[in-house]
Amino acid sequence: MNTFQSIFDYNKKKKSILTLGTFDGVHIGHQKILQKLVKEAKASDLESILLTFFPHPRMVLKQDEKIQLLNTIDEKSKLIEKTGVHTLIIHPFDSTFSELSAEEFVKKILIDKLNLAKIIIGYDHKFGKNRSADINDLIILGKKYNFEVEQISAKEIDDISISSTKIRKALLNGNIELATSYLGHDYSLFGLVVEGEKNGRTINYPTANLKISEDYKLIPKNGVYIVSSFIDNKTVFGMMNIGNNPTVQGISESIEIHFFDFNEEIYAKEICVNLLSRIRDEKKFDSLDELKKQLDLDKEYSKNYILKI
Repeated sequence: MNTFQSIFDYNKKKKSILTLGTFDGVHIGHQKILQKLVKEAKASDLESILLTFFPHPRMVLKQDEKIQLLNTIDEKSKLIEKTGVHTLIIHPFDSTFSELSAEEFVKKILIDKLNLAKIIIGYDHKFGKNRSADINDLIILGKKYNFEVEQISAKEIDDISISSTKIRKALLNGNIELATSYLGHDYSLFGLVVEGEKNGRTINYPTANLKISEDYKLIPKNGVYIVSSFIDNKTVFGMMNIGNNPTVQGISESIEIHFFDFNEEIYAKEICVNLLSRIRDEKKFDSLDELKKQLDLDKEYSKNYILKI
């Protein structure tokens, strides 16, 4: 997959078929659209292009609202690549771009820069300054500039919207299996392993402390999870705690992973942690010994769960 960080970095080569949107989560609804895009591109000898934006438009237009996204832009890129899309364009969204009229967007961007032959778009898509134009305007502009418009049905759009909402709700409720069923892949957290308090070492449960730099990344409900990671070309399983470690008077929230049967040094490495299932809520114990007893039970439960995968 070819990736460009701006529309203006892309040099058109052949006629394109395009879809656009945020595609947060790249869940099963999104995947169906992208599969359709790739299939039609191959059938018509067109270049498949996904145009997305970063920052998310709401980060620019509604800065007073805290936004939580299922993917960082790097995570989203990797998921999109798996769909077979030929070209991903991640265009910076800013106030200047938001001022483009509908026709300016079509002529200057879609036609002049992206050499559009066909666009696959939701029936309820709004575009142009103040989102003033809709699918009917796009169809009229398609006739004027000689490109085809294929509408994504109301049912497909509703499914996508419902899926995104349910995924976020499921993660915030700690229902990992439900989120996975809508995503079509494991929900993951990507970050840098940093130094922690090292309290886990005193009870034989050393942990890798994960720092996620993107503050917009949605973090699931506090608690203990079964996880996996791919480190040094092998899959490693473990259990992860999201919370503030109340047993040792933790103050700030942290993400800590104890990997099973793993002794390699991974400080200062970036790792991706896949969430498989949630075990329990975070709990304050009366002593470190009580905490260790519970972790022993968690580990046994986790290993039995992993055997069934």
